[in-house]
Amino acid sequence: MAKKCRRILCVLALLLSLSTQAYAAQQLVPVGKTIGIELQTQQVTVVGFSDTVHAAQTAGIKKGDIVEKIDDVAIHRASEISERLGKTGAPVKITVRRGDRRQEFLVEPEQAEGDRRLGIYVRDSLAGIGTVTYYDPETGEFGALGHGVNDTETAQLVPMEEGRVVSSRVVRVEKSKQGQPGALRGALDSVTIGTVTSNTASGLFGTLDTFVAENAPIPVAQSSEITVGDATILSNVSGTQTESYTVRIEQIMGDDAQGRNLLLHVTDQKLIDQTGGICQGMSGSPILQNGKLVGAVTHVLVSDPTMGYGIFIENMLNAAA
Repeated sequence: MAKKCRRILCVLALLLSLSTQAYAAQQLVPVGKTIGIELQTQQVTVVGFSDTVHAAQTAGIKKGDIVEKIDDVAIHRASEISERLGKTGAPVKITVRRGDRRQEFLVEPEQAEGDRRLGIYVRDSLAGIGTVTYYDPETGEFGALGHGVNDTETAQLVPMEEGRVVSSRVVRVEKSKQGQPGALRGALDSVTIGTVTSNTASGLFGTLDTFVAENAPIPVAQSSEITVGDATILSNVSGTQTESYTVRIEQIMGDDAQGRNLLLHVTDQKLIDQTGGICQGMSGSPILQNGKLVGAVTHVLVSDPTMGYGIFIENMLNAAA
């Protein structure tokens, strides 16, 4: 038994060594540019209620519920709800997922403007902007955000069916303030420039088809190479222009599933004047130190928006693999 354990340990050590060597040899383009992200989800989420039709709300359905079935017929698209209601004149049984539980409700649709309606507003897709962390010119693969895309109603990672990437530009900045995170507001173009293949807790990943790299590839840093001290981030906070801003890595916090491996402090006064520090939409901004790509910005501290967190680049690459 002891010999078998030693062999397993040797194999694990070898795999770790090979993984470390692969990262050390890898070179990626640090990007820092925003993109438009459009995701088709695998669920239909209740996001609000009508002011005039109250059938679903009266029956007990709540905001954040995920509609899974109507009369035992699976629902995957928002349009399927009205289609299903049009096929029956009786009360309908609606199955929803609420947190970790499934619940059933008997709902009598109300007649409104010639249709049977439940009085709910639902969502089956998401769209917004985010920042690209890296691009691999050899494969066309990219990583962005440094964290997953969560449903705003359930706070859970969105199960993605398909996604596309479009070009974008930042048209307005809502500055972060103490107690109030700001945001980059962008305009999305209609032309597809890539696809999203996975939405993970460590980032959004996919391929870019028509991307022109503005920076040269640089080495990828191992987490053991990162030090407390000065660093830079690349961010696109106006139009389509990417700029370099100074930050300081205040603390290396180790491996964490929530993308809080590095504690960052924005020291660049220009960025503070523009955004207040870190704001929504800057997630994914690559962090560079000593000529290497070390990670990406992921979170802002609400109590002090000049502070925030970052994820190790190796954790993003592990999630993309």
